Amino acid sequence: MSGRDMNALAQGLYEGTDYSYLESRIIRWLISEPKLRNMGYQYLSPLADMQFLLTQRNFCQYPKRRIPGQTLAIELYIEGGVRGVEIGALMADRNPDTRENRYPDLEMVRIAIPRRVYTNNHMDYVAAAVRNVFDRRAKYREG
Repeated sequence: MSGRDMNALAQGLYEGTDYSYLESRIIRWLISEPKLRNMGYQYLSPLADMQFLLTQRNFCQYPKRRIPGQTLAIELYIEGGVRGVEIGALMADRNPDTRENRYPDLEMVRIAIPRRVYTNNHMDYVAAAVRNVFDRRAKYREG
């Protein structure tokens, strides 16, 4: 690990023990959660400290072979530059014996909040981007 990377890691560990810093992050989530709840789409609750998980079930009505969680992650990035990662079929990999894709029952998109980056306004922006994709959900249907 380079010296710069070790310094960044040390700084993150130091900040992660600062009570006021941790409190500000938790408060940011407490402010964001009602906004998500009132928009009408599904996410896993309670929200984790630095992330939230959107379920793709009411966003994309694609069959599992079309990897709907990945579609949602891409649409969020196109809509507002919101980076998320699909947690579902791609992460589940393939069956090592049959080489067939594995499709989990629940596909999600994880949106992580980097430390020292997002303000409350950023959280509003992310919520608006998610809402815009959700409003276009009829576009993401088979056929």
